[in-house]
Amino acid sequence: MIYFDNVSKIYNGGRSAALHDVTFQVAPGEFVSIVGHSGAGKTTLLKMLIAEDMPTRGQVFFESLDIHTISKSSLPSFRRKIGTVFQDFKLLSHKTAYENIAFAMEANGRTDEEIAENVPQALELVDLGDKIWNFPHELSGGEKQRVAIARAIVNQPDIIIADEPTGNLDPIATYEVVQILKKINDLGTMVIMTTHNKGVIDALERRVITMDEGRIVRDDVEGKYVL
Repeated sequence: MIYFDNVSKIYNGGRSAALHDVTFQVAPGEFVSIVGHSGAGKTTLLKMLIAEDMPTRGQVFFESLDIHTISKSSLPSFRRKIGTVFQDFKLLSHKTAYENIAFAMEANGRTDEEIAENVPQALELVDLGDKIWNFPHELSGGEKQRVAIARAIVNQPDIIIADEPTGNLDPIATYEVVQILKKINDLGTMVIMTTHNKGVIDALERRVITMDEGRIVRDDVEGKYVL
């Protein structure tokens, strides 16, 4: 479970508030979309979750662990529980799809045998088994994002964080990426996604948290994009 407990974040010596007393929880296996205009606080929430940023007030829990009490030496171990997907893919241009995903496993200390077994499985899960040796420049935008998703899931994290994962994609690629995220969620992985895409939210029919100026203004179990 993820639990934000009265979390506020103040920047610039108190002159700029990114979050105001935010409280919500996400149960294991949930798919939650966080929506809101630019500057609403969505990305700040995600940074809190992976301990890239710290609350000015309040606490963020992963299960019973206060994330922001984790020592620097223990942070890499904690972050292995979370897979991240970004709008701009963040693939290594000089590595193939296989090598991009393998690199994530190598960083986690996985063996060559594990890599050889799990990388093709991850690519099959995102319907890219036939692109295993392609370089990023040989892939479409949607295919690049699917490689990025395979990289995020290959170490079997508890949570996938997807920050505007369809922001650079056309409607067909957007649909494919969202279906893959739903498939991953159906297999039991928690997914937390930020998006501006109304069509994505309305089609998902999953929980939607709406933010405005650093506050949660709606939290709907099967929500629509309402701003």
